[in-house]
Amino acid sequence: MTKLAEPRWPDAAVFAEENIPDEARALNRRIVEAISSVPNRWSIPMPVVRTARASGRGVFPLCAPDPHAETFIVTGPDGNDIPLRVLRPTTREARGTYLHIHGGGWVMGSPSENDERMRRIAENVGLVTVSVDYRLAPEHPYPAAPDDCEAAALWLLSDTQHDLPRQFLAIGGESAGGHLTAVTLLRLRDRHGVWPFHAANLVAGCYDLGGTPSVRNWGPEPLVLATEDVKRCTGLFVPEGRDRRAADISPLYATLEHMPPALFTCGTQDLLIDDTMMMAHRWHAAGNGVELGIYPGGCHVFQSFPSAQGDESLAQMDAFLNRMADAVTSGREAP
Repeated sequence: MTKLAEPRWPDAAVFAEENIPDEARALNRRIVEAISSVPNRWSIPMPVVRTARASGRGVFPLCAPDPHAETFIVTGPDGNDIPLRVLRPTTREARGTYLHIHGGGWVMGSPSENDERMRRIAENVGLVTVSVDYRLAPEHPYPAAPDDCEAAALWLLSDTQHDLPRQFLAIGGESAGGHLTAVTLLRLRDRHGVWPFHAANLVAGCYDLGGTPSVRNWGPEPLVLATEDVKRCTGLFVPEGRDRRAADISPLYATLEHMPPALFTCGTQDLLIDDTMMMAHRWHAAGNGVELGIYPGGCHVFQSFPSAQGDESLAQMDAFLNRMADAVTSGREAP
């Protein structure tokens, strides 16, 4: 397994209020003002919320659909169709594949919303990106989404009909997609005895669905997410009576041996910051490589908004994936 240098854990200055860039402060104010002007978001039916988000009326900027996107269909564990959105590099030869799992609190979101970031990875790293259009709650609660992501990963690994390169394999996602990425890696290890991915790109994931301290203590400020939003989303995703500390639901509680080197990214003004910091420490303690990207004042998935900080974070992801891919394809260890 490719290794990383000892992680550089952030010092207290990263979390200090005075070190938040002015641009991040201004962005955060705009987000809070915009969300605060909307009536109770949870009074709106979920299909209406999804339609609004897809048309650009959600908190995140609308992403232009990639004209070169392809769709593959995988059969899910319940006989369901799982669409996979595939973007191939257009300016260079592909040297591997990146399995992407989108965010949206397990209740909304779609692969096409991430086309611009997936295109960036395709061209800057030379990876075919494959984004999973998994089933959403509440219509399809746990375990539908992780079942679909597991099926997509197994298809990528073992199907002989597709032409996607497998010499280097990375996996990643943001928010709920970070959670589902971790669950997928654990299922591959525990259910199938394999750990085939060479790198993981984990962006502001939610790893304890019972709520880490930063989630519980955040309160009502709607900086993309508030405490109540996380409670509502996890409540729709996890059926009543399920143990939220089960590893397949909250991967923070799993044993984490044989996980790939991972870049953990989060902003300090993201209520999921404890999830990222706790998971990164446990990942490292289990003997896995860890790189951190902790950004002062960054809100939840701040990379979705145009900003210098967002560009810096995306560049860190490109550099991490390039180092991992270079090491694997050249047969040497990463620095």
